[in-house]
Amino acid sequence: MSSAWVTVFVGLGSNLDRPVSQVRDALRELDGLPDTRLLRRSPLYRSAPLGPPGQPDYINAVAMLETGLTPDALLDLLQGIERRHGRMRGERWGPRTLDLDLLLFADRRIDSERLQVPHPEISRRPFVLVPLHDIAPELILPGVGPLSELVRDASAGELWRLAESADG
Repeated sequence: MSSAWVTVFVGLGSNLDRPVSQVRDALRELDGLPDTRLLRRSPLYRSAPLGPPGQPDYINAVAMLETGLTPDALLDLLQGIERRHGRMRGERWGPRTLDLDLLLFADRRIDSERLQVPHPEISRRPFVLVPLHDIAPELILPGVGPLSELVRDASAGELWRLAESADG
């Protein structure tokens, strides 16, 4: 069932099985979701992993979508894309072929068993804040504040923007 069309943001990350290709393919798949359009996508970034040591670096991006789907319906579709990319839910913050996080759903605050929006870690993750700022610099995060202030205060020490032709 569709609702009014709203703007949402999805964080993408991968550090296994050709992560650049995983993220690029997922961006194309986001644009193909029912009742959903890809409006903008950030550049790709490489970031150091947060979780267990010994993991490869991550490739990250953020997508701005417009959707008529409900938050739960969109989450179901995002998890379906993850599964098609071989995502296995195992070790917390462990390596993965693809991670799709619903970061923001319009200006809504959602706190359910399945979904927390804004994403609870959004303000502490430069690999989300910087690409989000690339595509929506004027954004105000519900209950968090202006994105421009969060980016200014964030340390982007282990975050590198990739050249558009980067492969991997």
